[in-house]
Amino acid sequence: MLKRNLPPVHPGEVLREEYIKERNLTITEVAKGLCIARGNLSAIVNERAGISPELAVKLSEAFGNSAQFWITLQKNYEIWHAERKVNRAAIQHFGPGSKSSTALPANS
Repeated sequence: MLKRNLPPVHPGEVLREEYIKERNLTITEVAKGLCIARGNLSAIVNERAGISPELAVKLSEAFGNSAQFWITLQKNYEIWHAERKVNRAAIQHFGPGSKSSTALPANS
């Protein structure tokens, strides 16, 4: 669990600011170079969509970094938001010592 109050940056913002704008590229140029629809790339850089593993591979090839870099940005963004959405108090626990935990016999 990430213990931060500020949300991590959306990976689309990183792509837009640090890769597209820094290189004076257009969304159309990058979309064409990645072999994806311009609308799909626009949704990502405008933070309405996330980066898929397939796109992460394409971005890593295009910009010379790793697919893991892009996936980690996406994962951190999603987990941060999930932590705020999930009501942990409502989740039943199934670990050792929990009320609903039933131990199996040693010989099973």
